[in-house]
Amino acid sequence: MQAISVQQPWAFAIARGGKTVSNQEAPTAYRGPLLVHASMRVDLRACDSPLIQAAGWDPRDPLATLGAVIAVARLDDVCSAAVNGEPCDCGSWADPSSYHWRLADIRALPRPIVALGRPGLWQPQPTLVADVELMVSSSSTHPPS
Repeated sequence: MQAISVQQPWAFAIARGGKTVSNQEAPTAYRGPLLVHASMRVDLRACDSPLIQAAGWDPRDPLATLGAVIAVARLDDVCSAAVNGEPCDCGSWADPSSYHWRLADIRALPRPIVALGRPGLWQPQPTLVADVELMVSSSSTHPPS
């Protein structure tokens, strides 16, 4: 399993708002499970973006936190068409000058798990992975009442 740190409110949009593309400066050969970590940085200009507002951005939501894993996903594909000057069908979340990491099976965690992140794709500590897996399995066997 790998992890990626994403600035808020973009991380929130992945966890809660249907954002299935993570815009990145570089491609990756990795495919598979991915922890979505909300970094300690906030893109303040993005908070007023119509896309972010449509995603339900609420700074009071627990998943709007900083410095925590807030979701799990699967990295399915990386689209490089836009950086090559070609059209792509990655949708409104796709930045035309970035690689589009396509995410699937996104599940917001019931509550954030505080963790240190780092730039780029990174290997989470086994204890963090275990905590996330326990939380995901507990929430799927005990639906909220």
